[in-house]
Amino acid sequence: MAYTKLYEKDGKRYWRVEISRGRGKANYSTRFYWEDGWSKRTAERNLNKFIRDYERDIEDGKILSRSELKEQKKQEEIEKAKIKTVSQYANGVFMAIKETTFSENARSSYRMFLDNHILPKIGNMLMTDITPAILTKLIVNFQKSGYAHATCVKLYNILNGIFEMAFLDDSIPVNPMAKVKRPAPRKDETVKQEADKSYTVEELQYILSCVEKESLKWQVFINLALDTGARKGEICGLQWKDIDLKNQIIHLRRNLQYTPEMGIYETSLKNRKQRSIDIGADTVNLLERLRNEQAEEHLSPWVFSQDKSNLPMSPQTPTRYFKKFEKKYGVKDFHPHKLRHSFASIAITEGADVVSVASRLGHSDTAVTLRMYAHANEESIRRAGQTARDAIKHASGENNK
Repeated sequence: MAYTKLYEKDGKRYWRVEISRGRGKANYSTRFYWEDGWSKRTAERNLNKFIRDYERDIEDGKILSRSELKEQKKQEEIEKAKIKTVSQYANGVFMAIKETTFSENARSSYRMFLDNHILPKIGNMLMTDITPAILTKLIVNFQKSGYAHATCVKLYNILNGIFEMAFLDDSIPVNPMAKVKRPAPRKDETVKQEADKSYTVEELQYILSCVEKESLKWQVFINLALDTGARKGEICGLQWKDIDLKNQIIHLRRNLQYTPEMGIYETSLKNRKQRSIDIGADTVNLLERLRNEQAEEHLSPWVFSQDKSNLPMSPQTPTRYFKKFEKKYGVKDFHPHKLRHSFASIAITEGADVVSVASRLGHSDTAVTLRMYAHANEESIRRAGQTARDAIKHASGENNK
């Protein structure tokens, strides 16, 4: 039943119309205005038509009470807040969580994969619509584009991270990546074996003989890398106050990184633990010479600074230099990290204990050291056989006494 009451405000007349919703419930209410020029009869006729239409809309569920409107708005906001597309989840949840623990370098790398290779392909698709076939096709097409095996594995790992997280937080009922195979190397692609990730002693002797022809700065950098096993960013982050030439020790306290967004920036060491490493006499001599040479041109707090500047050298610079060195002297796959691998490989092969090598490298877990560096080469295999033979021979001699 409709209740009406006529009001007038600011020269305008209108009816307040209320429709009962039953006992204990607030009425539906609305207004119907008396248009200028209408007679009383015309106005009442139009009012009655309005009421009939209004009651019909209520019966059809088109008219909601204030509480119902409030609840509808609440549900709409909840629905709107739900993560639906891959882009919404990757940006709003996955990266938001990862960025709390990522280094800037890792964040930039993940961001590049998302923006260039993942979201343009499947970003607008619903998370629940993504199937193993869709993801497999994405990875295969990426691999066919000529990207290296390691890069394809990185894409696979990021996709797996996104959908595994979505599955665990109940955003999707199943993880489609559970049925996607990890990419294998292309048939025309040779994946580096562990032994290929480091140089032999003979190869390092050749490299060092070539380094002697280069500028003093690069002689110091390469000798430091090989002498300490330090990471590229850790060496770039060295300041003169970190070096104790008298006691032949360097203190690794910071790591320099570079991204296009931030430029050169300083961060803590990888496992957030500073470490001190001894260096050889030859490296000390080279450092002394570099300090004297640098002091003649400009005094910089950084061991490796930009040319004629007090600013630190970009971590990108050694990478570019090593490429030129590789072409100039015919050194295969020459890059800073390979010197780190070489240091560890030779140290372990020559009998250094894994715990000490891991500590020098800044590994918090010796399993990482073993997995990355303790590959058996011909020399270590030969030495293992000789060790067994010597032990047996020694035991036989003892028994014959």
